[in-house]
Amino acid sequence: MESFEQLSKQYEPMIHKIISSLHIYKNKEDYFHTGLVGLWEAAEAFDPEKGEFANYAYSFIKGQILNEMNRNNRLENRNVYPKEEYWETVEEPNANTPLELEFLMSYCGDLTEKETKWVIYTCVDFLSVREIAQKENVSESAVKQWRSGAKKKLKDQLLEVLD
Repeated sequence: MESFEQLSKQYEPMIHKIISSLHIYKNKEDYFHTGLVGLWEAAEAFDPEKGEFANYAYSFIKGQILNEMNRNNRLENRNVYPKEEYWETVEEPNANTPLELEFLMSYCGDLTEKETKWVIYTCVDFLSVREIAQKENVSESAVKQWRSGAKKKLKDQLLEVLD
């Protein structure tokens, strides 16, 4: 069989025609590349006893491009990309944090530094044990110990207030 370079030159118009027939107007280069990959795979898998290569290549290339379109459409439907105006109206999520943090810190007086870190990471930043461990470069079990100590001390404080 001829080299792939010759084959790609010969079938380039076919790939462009398929892209055009599918009304693809965005990311044409990506779909053209997908078409080239499809052409290569068709050349590898072609059995001359089963018909002409041109028909086989056309079907194979179109199938690959349609599969890629479906993949891209699924991704696009899963992900929502707000318009630029949206981002101008979004408020800073932690704008009220100083007051929340001050309130939270008023309960952390009896806690160790690490227990206080756990409280802040958990209640203000909403981080999981694993995320805190990664951020602090410690084991998850260490963070669980911080959590245990903080919970016990905070519970004791609360019970004192209620008594």
